[in-house]
Amino acid sequence: MKGFYADKQAACPIRSEVWEAMLPFFQENFGNAQSLHSVGQKAAVALEKAREQVASLINCQPEEIILVSSGSEANNLAIKGLALANQSRGNHIVISAIEHVSVLKSVKFLEKLGFRSTLVPVDEYGLVHPERVVEALTPETVLVSIMMANNEIGTIQPLTEISQICQDKGILFHTDAVAAVGNILVDVSQPKVQSLSLAADQFGGPKGAAALYVKKGIKITPLIDGGNQENGRRAGTENIAAIAGMGKAAELASSEMEANNKNLKQLRDKLIQGVLDKIDEVILTGHRDRRLPHHASFCIKYVEGEAMLLSLDLKGIQVASGSACTSKSLRTSHVLTAIGLDPAVAQGSLVLTLLPETGEQQIDFFLENLPSIVQRLREMSPLYTKYLKEKRNVH
Repeated sequence: MKGFYADKQAACPIRSEVWEAMLPFFQENFGNAQSLHSVGQKAAVALEKAREQVASLINCQPEEIILVSSGSEANNLAIKGLALANQSRGNHIVISAIEHVSVLKSVKFLEKLGFRSTLVPVDEYGLVHPERVVEALTPETVLVSIMMANNEIGTIQPLTEISQICQDKGILFHTDAVAAVGNILVDVSQPKVQSLSLAADQFGGPKGAAALYVKKGIKITPLIDGGNQENGRRAGTENIAAIAGMGKAAELASSEMEANNKNLKQLRDKLIQGVLDKIDEVILTGHRDRRLPHHASFCIKYVEGEAMLLSLDLKGIQVASGSACTSKSLRTSHVLTAIGLDPAVAQGSLVLTLLPETGEQQIDFFLENLPSIVQRLREMSPLYTKYLKEKRNVH
């Protein structure tokens, strides 16, 4: 077999249909969507078609979609833009302890401007309990942001209950749904959110295209000053080719999601059970059932994740060790720390995110190769040697 690519959350190939939707806008339909002439208007038509396709994927109105360049930009615009535009209502922000770094750093930026924040803890599965959100709220809370699904551990949050809490108290609610949109059914009316981030590269679209949903009537301060693109909410010449690709990918994801997820859940469960059966001293990270259908993650004790990743790569298997945004930082994942893992254990992080075309043969190939790699790496680990000695003494 050709190998096994299981790092969809970092990057995935675009479909041929997506590429074909993009191609015309590199040459013959190269116009600027802001131009009034016919060449520019072809680009403008493509822009609005893609906006409609993305809106349909999450069940909102096209005019509620702001087209941006990445999930990180969408999160920055949501957190900073909503807080700054609505600071007359309060200066306190509530987020979970396992938010993406783009959310965490946006909040840190706002703290320099006088905002305050509260981190809501999660349980051992990475779940945010609604009652903990209630405890974090103050009369000055203006914004709550809880991600829909975590990219490192796959856990899907109980957003319906949390969004209802915010609605009852008149607090703006944002969700980073980058890991979720296109992978599970997302409808902005249930849970009721005022803002939601998504990115094309998570559902088969090109890098460089993403979107922020902002409910009609909600004020948001733009972060990029310039022209009047996106109704003045995000200046800059639009990347029409990438946006057209995102629109087509959204259309495909919407029509194929149910069938894909049925297959992916079966493969995911086989993968999880196989790792737990074949290797001792392994922790499944995230919730066993309440998780993304294509996502499996573990911490394998007495092994470094980077060593496993590189060893697997030599076998033609590509996986991740923690988030793609933090994997080069050499720091313990804040997500794994938040769910209570010891930093030494967290270093053995392994994350697999499956493509829709993943097959059972690839899962078998992974399960055949991982145990020997883990065993070889453990034999070089003084911590594993110590563990074996202690185990023998106990018996």
